[in-house]
Amino acid sequence: MPEKKTVCIIGAGIGGLTAGALLTKKGYKVTIFEKESLIGGRAISFKPSDLSLEEYKELLSRFNMDVPFSEPDLETIFEKKMLDGYKLDLGYHAIGGGVLSNTNNILSQLNEHIEILESSVGFIKENGYDFPFLSGIDKLKIFPNIFRLVSSGEKTMQRLDSVSMTETIKKYGKGKMRLILEIFSRSITTMNNLDKISTGEMFRAQKGLLKGSKPVGYPKGGLDSITQKLADYIINNDGAINLKKPVQKIIIKNKKAVGVLVDGKEQTFDVIISSILVQDLFEIVDEKHFPKNYVKEIKSLEGTGSLCAYYSLKKIDPALVGKTFHFIERDIGIDGNDAVGMIDFMPASQDAGLAPDGTYLVQSYIICTPEEARDKKTLIKLRDLLDTNLKKLLPDFHKNLNWCVYPAIWHLDGVAKTIDMDKPKILTPLDNLYLIGDCVKAPGIGFNCALNSAVELTKNI
Repeated sequence: MPEKKTVCIIGAGIGGLTAGALLTKKGYKVTIFEKESLIGGRAISFKPSDLSLEEYKELLSRFNMDVPFSEPDLETIFEKKMLDGYKLDLGYHAIGGGVLSNTNNILSQLNEHIEILESSVGFIKENGYDFPFLSGIDKLKIFPNIFRLVSSGEKTMQRLDSVSMTETIKKYGKGKMRLILEIFSRSITTMNNLDKISTGEMFRAQKGLLKGSKPVGYPKGGLDSITQKLADYIINNDGAINLKKPVQKIIIKNKKAVGVLVDGKEQTFDVIISSILVQDLFEIVDEKHFPKNYVKEIKSLEGTGSLCAYYSLKKIDPALVGKTFHFIERDIGIDGNDAVGMIDFMPASQDAGLAPDGTYLVQSYIICTPEEARDKKTLIKLRDLLDTNLKKLLPDFHKNLNWCVYPAIWHLDGVAKTIDMDKPKILTPLDNLYLIGDCVKAPGIGFNCALNSAVELTKNI
C-alpha cells in the first residue's frame, strides 16, 4: 500500500479542523499545529472558570481583544468565582442559516451531527419589539424583489460585487424593504458603512435562507460541540493535533512549501495549509518568496470589529427565551453613521447548556470598526446602546443582573468582505501552500466562510 500524503495545517480553528477532517476522510495523513492550549481559534467556546483572571486577559489579548468594561469589575467576578458553571465564546457568535448552514452537511460526511438551536429575528423598537421582523403581509410585499435578487446566478452576483449597498438601497429601498436592506446587510457583513458593503457578497450570504431555514443558529453546548467532533475524527483516524505548538517558520525551497519549523526542528510535509490570519502570514514565511504585489495586498487587508456583551440574569421574560433581535441606532457619529446590533436569547434556553440552572445567559453585540473597538470613548457610547436596547426588552434587567462582561474585538472576521478589499485565493503563488479560514475567497461570511474555504480546498487540493 502506498504511503499516505502528509498534510500540515497551521491553526486548529474552525477552518483548519474542517479541512483536517475532510482531508483525513480523503486518505491524507493530517498533522495540525495550534499555538493555543484550546482548539477552535476565534470561535472558541470555553469555561472561564478554568482560567485565572490573568490567563483570561492574556487569551483575549492573543485574539485581538480585551474587556474594557464589566459589572462588577473583572477582579471581583473572578475572585468570587461568578463565572463558575458558564460557558462563553471569545465574542459573539451565531451561525448564519441555522440548521441549513453547511455545518451538518460537513459533519454528515463524517457520520456525525450536532443539534442547533435556531431563531427567527425580531426588531427592537422604541416601545417594545416586533417578532418576527417581517409580518406575513410584509413578506408578501417584499418577497418578489428579495427572491429575484438573492436567487440571481453567479454572473449577476459578480456584477453586484462592485455595487455598494448604498446604491442598492437607493434602487430597491422602499418602506420595510429599506429597513431590511439596511439592517441585514450590516449584520451579515459586520460592517456599518453601507458604501463599503458589497451587494453581491450580501446576497450570496442570504441564498441559504431561501431554503426555508431560520436566519441564525447556535449549537447546543457551545461551538466546541462542533470543533470537538472534527478534532475527534482527525485523531481517531491516524491524524494528530498538537496544542501549544506554534509554527515558527514555513520552509520554502524553489518556490515550493516543503515543511515547517516547530520547536526548532524541521518537519517535512507534502502539503501545507495556513488557517492563521492572512495578515500574519509573513511572520512565519519570508515575504521574499512572493510577488511584491501579493505581499502588499495581503498586508493591506483589515478585519471587522464589534463590542459584545454577555449578561447573566436571575430572571427574564419567558416569551423572549430562544428569540433573537436586531436593532439600529441612527446618527451616532461612527463609521457609516448608523450602527446595527443584535441581542440574542438563544443562549438563555435551558437546551443551550451554557449557564447554571436558575440563571439566564444573554449574548449581544454592536458593530464597529477595528479602530473604534480600540477607542474608549466610542466603546462607552456603544456599551450604553447595548444596555439601552436590552432595557427595551427587559425594563428591569439591571435589577436581575448577576454580572456582565463586555468583550471588545478588533478582528471579529479575519478580513472584511468589502467592495475595495479583495480577499486572497485559497491557492497561493507558491506550490503546496494553501490559505483557508474566513480571510480567503469562499462563500459566506465569518464562520460559514471558514467552513466553506475548507470545503473548497478539499475539492481542489
